[in-house]
Amino acid sequence: MTYRVRNIGFAVVLAAFAGLLTIVYVVNYKRHVQHGENKVSVLVAARDIPAGTTGSEVVEQHMLKPESVSRRSVVPGAVSSQDQLQRLVVTQEVFAGEQVTTRRFAPPRELGIRSQLRATERGFQLAGDPNQLLAGTLKDGDHVDVVGAWETKSGSANVRVSRVILRNILVLTAAPDAAETAKLGPGQDASIQLRVTDAQSQKLKWITEFGSGLKFHLELRPPANSADSPNTFQTSRSMLSDGPGVRGPR
Repeated sequence: MTYRVRNIGFAVVLAAFAGLLTIVYVVNYKRHVQHGENKVSVLVAARDIPAGTTGSEVVEQHMLKPESVSRRSVVPGAVSSQDQLQRLVVTQEVFAGEQVTTRRFAPPRELGIRSQLRATERGFQLAGDPNQLLAGTLKDGDHVDVVGAWETKSGSANVRVSRVILRNILVLTAAPDAAETAKLGPGQDASIQLRVTDAQSQKLKWITEFGSGLKFHLELRPPANSADSPNTFQTSRSMLSDGPGVRGPR
């Protein structure tokens, strides 16, 4: 065998060996890719989920749907079970088709009063003196009525009127206790946060801003089985005529 033929033989063997290595590499790479393409089930948003929605609402209103994705496409914190969200609240809007992750949810306390507002409900901060706001008595979660008194015109006369303006309003954040309100300076008011509807907020704004000699106060409702008397109003005339009857001599 000549030197030239021998070199050619070596070259052929090396080429064959290189080809074999290439085949082995390609097969192993395909196996690796296929392993990475294993499908897993995750939850995605069936429609846009606004911030402030509770996890229980997300589940009950069928805002989620399962979807199979490749393992390597799963985003960090992806949710695979609805039970993971039951006691949480959406902190950032989740868009339709987006993988749902725990990063967009948090315990309700992290949202503060926002977690207690829905649809037409609004948070209203009401200022007043400690007596008006039942400072030291009201607690977060109590319910109150708002009573107002003001003057209105009846012909040429001024008529003083009082009535319940709003009923069964949730206290989101109560006023500070007596020790804290005592630290307020002259002319400074305490404040309280109430949950009202957008329509109720107009009445609350009116009763605190307008009218002559206008005043208001809050009254605490029973914690359970509360009831309401018929809607009435009081004027100077009704205060004279509507009251305990006078007993005559026996």
